[in-house]
Amino acid sequence: MSLSPYIISGPCSAESERQILDTALSVAPAGANAFRAGLWKPRTHPGMFEGVGDKGLAWLKKARSETGLPIGTEVASRRHVEAVLDAGLDFVWIGARTTPNPFMVQEIAESLSGSGLKVWIKNPVSQDIELWAGAVERLQACGITDPGLIFRGFQTFDNVSGRNAARWMQAIEMRTRFPQLQMLCDPSHMAGDTALVPSLAARAMNLGMDGLMIEAHCCPQEALSDSNQQLTPAQLAELIDNIKLRRGNSDAVSERLSVLRDNIDELDARLLEILSSRMRLSDEIGMLKRECGMPIIQPERWDRVMKKALSDASGLGLQEDFVKSVFRFIHEASVNRQ
Repeated sequence: MSLSPYIISGPCSAESERQILDTALSVAPAGANAFRAGLWKPRTHPGMFEGVGDKGLAWLKKARSETGLPIGTEVASRRHVEAVLDAGLDFVWIGARTTPNPFMVQEIAESLSGSGLKVWIKNPVSQDIELWAGAVERLQACGITDPGLIFRGFQTFDNVSGRNAARWMQAIEMRTRFPQLQMLCDPSHMAGDTALVPSLAARAMNLGMDGLMIEAHCCPQEALSDSNQQLTPAQLAELIDNIKLRRGNSDAVSERLSVLRDNIDELDARLLEILSSRMRLSDEIGMLKRECGMPIIQPERWDRVMKKALSDASGLGLQEDFVKSVFRFIHEASVNRQ
């Protein structure tokens, strides 16, 4: 996978042979390097469209024959892997609902051992990087030494723009842990809305990711799953052109500066979330103090908080005056709320 950026594209779900062929024949000239389609769809409730299953394998093979693109699908069990290997597909991915299940990941890893098939691992739905790292380690222990990573954001209860929270620092942390592995971004599942896909894709490229997995459909409004987040082939072509143009016009310094600023933006967002959580706890403490007739300001407690903060900060390379100023502002805000 030496092309940059590397684009895997195709519909959320395989629905018919005609739909697969029409989409594949459209995304190939748009700039896709590989074709994807879900055959087995893990759905929350029974009775929802759960994919066409095994019969879609023949459609994917025909799409490869007509476009020359490598083809792949999501697998969630040993049986899925066996069906894919029998059909001769080129790659698979482990989905966000399967990654957090060590038993299923182990089963898939053992089934793929020795196959030589390219395997991608999506981050889990929950924001738990250890589950993602553990899935990588299970595959590597079974001889799959170079699995790829796909970052698709996390499900949260916060008000976020899009379907899943981006939390870019988690992706950066995984790249730090596994620098030798390729990482793609899935902006479709982050966005949940085609209007948000281009900006998320651009940010992923700014952060130095190797490519994208983007959902595209020949007729998105008729899609049986995730219709709101699937691009048309024309929209896909425009997105890919814009990304390549942006890369071609940027020098190394500006690209690095963009990455660093994106990192700061992510950290700033996390700081605000932490401060908000801290103030909510201060509100609860204030209510308890009022109920018990306790004074708002308790100097002994504040002294312990400041001493611990300064002790921790000394090991983190932070200046004492800076830490004192920050904690004094936080303490003052807490007292005012109480």
